[in-house]
Amino acid sequence: MVIRRTQSRPVKEIIEELLKASGIDQKLKEREMVRQWDEVVGITIARSTESIYVSDRKLIVKVRSSVIRNELMMVRDGLKVELNKRSGQDLIDEVVIR
Repeated sequence: MVIRRTQSRPVKEIIEELLKASGIDQKLKEREMVRQWDEVVGITIARSTESIYVSDRKLIVKVRSSVIRNELMMVRDGLKVELNKRSGQDLIDEVVIR
């Protein structure tokens, strides 16, 4: 039995729909946000960052230096806004600096 479709769709559209339905698109966007950390904060702070990841709509950042930790604490709301803006949607609600 042959099933024929009357409308064809671009492969890109089908893949995007599949990623969205499975929730993978959210993880990919979170991953891209983590990748952009270096561009947002600069090389000096990026070098002091031990780890960075997204968990429960929170961006968790661990840094080595207490001085850099204090600086990031003062600008964390601005970081949240900038990272969400770059991603094109509100992926994170809070930036946690440790």
